[in-house]
Amino acid sequence: MAAYGLYTHIASNKFRSMLLLAGLFLLIYVLVYAGALLAEVLIDSDRSVDYYLMRAYRDLVMAFPYATGIAALWIVIAYFFHQNMIDAVTGGESVTRQQEPRLYNLLENLCISRGIPMPKLKIMDSPALNAFAAGLNRRQYSITVTTGLLNALNDREIEAVLGHELTHIRNGDVQLMVVAVIIAGVVGFFGELFFRLFTNLSWNSTSDSSWSSSSSSSSSSSSSSSDSKSSGGGAVIVVIIAIALIVVAWLLSQVVKLALSRSRELLADAGSVELTKNPDAMITALRKIEGRGELPGATSAVMELCVDNPREGFADLFATHPSVQSRVDALVKFGGGHDPGPLAPPEESEEQPEKEPEQPDATDQSQPPLPPRGPWSDAAEPAGTPPGPARGPWGRHA
Repeated sequence: MAAYGLYTHIASNKFRSMLLLAGLFLLIYVLVYAGALLAEVLIDSDRSVDYYLMRAYRDLVMAFPYATGIAALWIVIAYFFHQNMIDAVTGGESVTRQQEPRLYNLLENLCISRGIPMPKLKIMDSPALNAFAAGLNRRQYSITVTTGLLNALNDREIEAVLGHELTHIRNGDVQLMVVAVIIAGVVGFFGELFFRLFTNLSWNSTSDSSWSSSSSSSSSSSSSSSDSKSSGGGAVIVVIIAIALIVVAWLLSQVVKLALSRSRELLADAGSVELTKNPDAMITALRKIEGRGELPGATSAVMELCVDNPREGFADLFATHPSVQSRVDALVKFGGGHDPGPLAPPEESEEQPEKEPEQPDATDQSQPPLPPRGPWSDAAEPAGTPPGPARGPWGRHA
């Protein structure tokens, strides 16, 4: 789908996201097939590769409704309780206008300006500079902001961050990311489960079979020994295929999840500028947040929902967000903003109070203060005071 502007980019991104989400569902069945391969090898290790592949396919067809039901149950549980899980991890608490009038008014003004339903507002007590949106429907939508962000950013910058999170809600990013995290969690859970079952059980069965084969009678025929080697080789090949499928499924689930997150962060930055009409505020907010958004105790699933996720994999391969520099460059190029460059931490960048001008020492009598010299001043001057200039139109001259 060709994209020529902000809204067509959003529509195109939604279409691609739905395809990626469907791909995540398919990875669940890939894992089920890999698990069936391992199960067939554990049940009978003296078969050919074709036998295992066909039996595993039949097991997949039989397990299809059960796998679908388990995945659907997982999604339903997350649908109703994911916000409670997030709050339990982050400690976010809902606030009202009376408790946080500054933050509440900024968010309400943005919602009114675009006719957006007001999401719940939550505060997380943390020195980290970050914020995130969550929810799967209008009753669940919420925006959580850390106290560190409130203390470090000014009103325009906080408004830009709120606009970023509101854009995630408007574009449907929150629902897709939550579902993607859930499905990726299912893939990771079953992948780890199958791998642990294999490592705990297969080696025992392998050692038992090897021991029994070594202790067999040496008078067995050569044909039977060759058959056992071929069948044993088939089991090994199938085990390697199953492990490869598990690893590939897990890697693809992470790549799909990262692809969803990265593309949407850039659109959310653009949406914030479209809401606030202030690209510089979004840029300076990103610069202040840069490298200071780590939420202590938060899971990777929560960090992936945040404005910035400082947790990056090796060589930036598994980073869930584009780098701050690339996001700023995009705002400068397409939004007309100005990049101030990396900013110092807020506590170091606070302006020092200006020194008051030094007042003359009251004990210094070398130059006594002159009396007021208004146009009608006739105050007596101290003895020894040199004559001053004319003091107005009626002033005395020396």
